[in-house]
Amino acid sequence: MEMTPAQKQELYEQGYVKLPGIIPQELVYKALYAINASLGANGIAPEQLPRFRSQSYCPEVQQTPAILDLLTASPLWSVAESAIGKDAIQPVKSGQIALRFPGPGPATPGHPHIDGMYTPTNGVKAGEIWNFTALVGVVLSDIPQDYMGNLSIWPGTHHAYERYFREHGPQSLLEGMPPIALPEPTQLTGKAGDAVIAHYELAHGIAANTSPFIRYAIYFRLSHKNHEQWKWESMTNLWQEWTGMQEIASHT
Repeated sequence: MEMTPAQKQELYEQGYVKLPGIIPQELVYKALYAINASLGANGIAPEQLPRFRSQSYCPEVQQTPAILDLLTASPLWSVAESAIGKDAIQPVKSGQIALRFPGPGPATPGHPHIDGMYTPTNGVKAGEIWNFTALVGVVLSDIPQDYMGNLSIWPGTHHAYERYFREHGPQSLLEGMPPIALPEPTQLTGKAGDAVIAHYELAHGIAANTSPFIRYAIYFRLSHKNHEQWKWESMTNLWQEWTGMQEIASHT
């Protein structure tokens, strides 16, 4: 499968594109089995919760085929390659198992951020930015409405941040999120087996889960093979690492 021209246009304009039903049910079930079996066998130590929330639950299964096959044994990989480039993506060694448990609220769309910035619990080293090319999310449980732990996105903010970093330098992200006005967020709904591909520079967050259900999702972070060489340049040139997007970018 490849990303269609319409999907590429949406990715260019909005910073993300939804891919309904792209993951076969069999792979969804294998991932859910691995996660739930891990939770049943190991539980969750309360002192580990802050790290698990920001890094990954069930770390012992992050690198197993049950998780990685969602990306590499499904059409999702070829769709990502059609946007980033054939054989241009670094091997992906693990997925973030992102669970969001029901809570009392308040019902908020979450805090807008860009990944790779230091926090005390996320594993990023202070004074560094661990950026990448694309964020890929896979939905493992139905999310029919808002405030179910949805991925929230702030559409078009990748363009705004590109302009900011061109003026202030990409290393300015070390000082905190750019102080720019943001549009209203959108909470993404969907069904198990749906996926989303988003540009690294798109502001996103996680909405509160005030439903009675656990939200199950997996996030993969894709990097172009030349990412270390283009690490800072890619933040002032959004499509530097997206070969399949450059024609649309050049005509827009």
